[in-house]
Amino acid sequence: MDQVSRRFRITGRVQGVYFRHSARVEAERLALKGYARNLPDGSVEVLAHGAAAAVAELHRWLHRGPRSARVEAVHELEPGAESIPPGFQVL
Repeated sequence: MDQVSRRFRITGRVQGVYFRHSARVEAERLALKGYARNLPDGSVEVLAHGAAAAVAELHRWLHRGPRSARVEAVHELEPGAESIPPGFQVL
């Protein structure tokens, strides 16, 4: 099973709508590790690590998000070693 890491920046109405919590629940369902955090510009950053198919499924979910979110775009960014924190938390 191929393991991959992907980092995404999600824009739109994604803060204050349980986006991070919902992403964590979805990631746990998919057995992924990583994090979701709010960024100062109002977007959300998600780093996901795990089976390639599961990361791809999370990527599709990020385009929808929770019911109250209004996702404008999902940008895939280079993961970069500095993005992966020590202890790598579950999303």
